[in-house]
Amino acid sequence: MSSVVPSVTSAAHSVTVEEGVTSFPDSFPLYFGGELRDVRVAWRLAGAADAPVVLVLGGISAGRAVFSTNSAPGWWREVVGPGLALDAHRFRILGIDFLGGSGDTTGPRAGQSDFPSISAFDQARLVTHLLTELKLTKLHAIVGASYGGMVALAFAEKYPHLVERIVVISAAHRPHPLASAWRSVQRATVRALAARGAGSEGLKLARALAMTTYRGVQEFKDRFDGEPIKTAQGFRLPVEDYLYARGQTYAENYVPESFVCLSESIDLHRVAPEKICVPVTLLAVREDQLVPLADIQALERQLAGPKQLIEISSPYGHDAFLKESTALRAVFSQAL
Repeated sequence: MSSVVPSVTSAAHSVTVEEGVTSFPDSFPLYFGGELRDVRVAWRLAGAADAPVVLVLGGISAGRAVFSTNSAPGWWREVVGPGLALDAHRFRILGIDFLGGSGDTTGPRAGQSDFPSISAFDQARLVTHLLTELKLTKLHAIVGASYGGMVALAFAEKYPHLVERIVVISAAHRPHPLASAWRSVQRATVRALAARGAGSEGLKLARALAMTTYRGVQEFKDRFDGEPIKTAQGFRLPVEDYLYARGQTYAENYVPESFVCLSESIDLHRVAPEKICVPVTLLAVREDQLVPLADIQALERQLAGPKQLIEISSPYGHDAFLKESTALRAVFSQAL
């Protein structure tokens, strides 16, 4: 059953946009056990009519609005859209809100502590249900960055007949233990403060800590290598205003329990590269603190099908997929 917003055309770029929320009343068994009922998935399909469909997935904060239209800003607006690196005049771009997230797809409510654990395989299976509902027989490609790359790998392992190729940016077949260590502290912070009725404050601090892992070492040195400033409350470091401002903005827009759910999903991620036979293009950023180059190189060696690994350098580290539009244009042009 679907509730669909009628097709509209973006006046700026003459792009057709359809979106809706599709409900699945049957039981939805979960990879790690348990089930959800009455699952809904929010989606948006935008771009050239009848063009090949590319599913685009980002980090745990990303949603169905991949590129900007008159009705909504896109989370990947510098890279995806009409005339951009992933051109919406050439492809139809399908985006979703993640299961367990803060969007309109099924996820935990604020204050809910018993929402089940979610796997990237659950996200992939939900997409297969959506494809059936939208009468899309096959995806031309999945482009996944960060957590979205993990979902792309899970989809390629389980449903190779439904996708022709995948492009995986800054994601591997399993998380690095150091990255998991950082995320475990973030989740513990949210849980501890949520138990005291301060979940938003916990999310602010967790996001501030997360920001230190998204960018490269050199960028932090270039931007924040100033002297401490003495205040009535003690010394304040130049980087603090940036971290806590970003944390506050995040906490105002996301549900703490959703952050915990999808952060955990990253650390539970495991796929079997030797079972992935569809063509895979991998993009690794040498300065990425969260997904080291060596991990993506290990993934590339184990993949069973056609594969290509592209390495770039970027001061933006893990966030390079949001910024390096020139490099991504070359990657998409070749891979798609």
